[in-house]
Amino acid sequence: MNKIKNIIAKMAQSPISRGNNSRPFTVVVEGNVGSGKTTFLEHFNKNENVAVFAEPIDMWRNCSGYNLLDLMYKDPKKWSFTFQSYVQLTMLGLHQKKIHQPVKLMERSLYSARYCFVEKMSRDGLMPPASVAVIDEWFKYITATDEAQIDLIVYLRTSPDIAYERILKRNRSEEKTVAFEYIKALHDIHEDWLYNKTLHNCKAPVIVLNADLDRSVIEEEYEKYEPHILNKKPIEVKIN
Repeated sequence: MNKIKNIIAKMAQSPISRGNNSRPFTVVVEGNVGSGKTTFLEHFNKNENVAVFAEPIDMWRNCSGYNLLDLMYKDPKKWSFTFQSYVQLTMLGLHQKKIHQPVKLMERSLYSARYCFVEKMSRDGLMPPASVAVIDEWFKYITATDEAQIDLIVYLRTSPDIAYERILKRNRSEEKTVAFEYIKALHDIHEDWLYNKTLHNCKAPVIVLNADLDRSVIEEEYEKYEPHILNKKPIEVKIN
């Protein structure tokens, strides 16, 4: 338990705190594997008013010397609960991290971890119901806190074919065993959550971007919605 507390405390540390001010406007960018989240983060990382946080992949690759990401991809039935438990812990650390900028931009969130990835593992029988129940109890406890609240979701909507093509091109070692069927299934879950809004509740308004666009033109889409992402212009979107 002390080790868990230390991990959260370490990730939440920052040289500058917002003190007694309200929490920052929190935006999470969601999308399938290969949807272009890194490109999106790079664009907004240039803005001094935005604190950008990528997924803590390095932590997943080295949990006390264990590459949990690699283990999960190689034997998901054995390692899915272990991996997703650690994902939930490390994502909590990002949600809690103190910043001085008015806007926090995160790559994925506690919500996609549960609503997309745990959902997929549960459907595939890779995580037994009892394990899902444990994840859920922690999830409900964590997301009831103010620090876990989000203000806007940006959904990088990508066709499975293009997402899979990008995965093959970037050639990450842990992703070599990823099948197209997995990417297609994840796409469908993201669609039901953020586009069709038939799976779980959206905890914030959703902006949907066409992330199939080439990198040379996708930044025009980012700029179109930049006032909303920077909390300079409200977005009127129905929340389920």
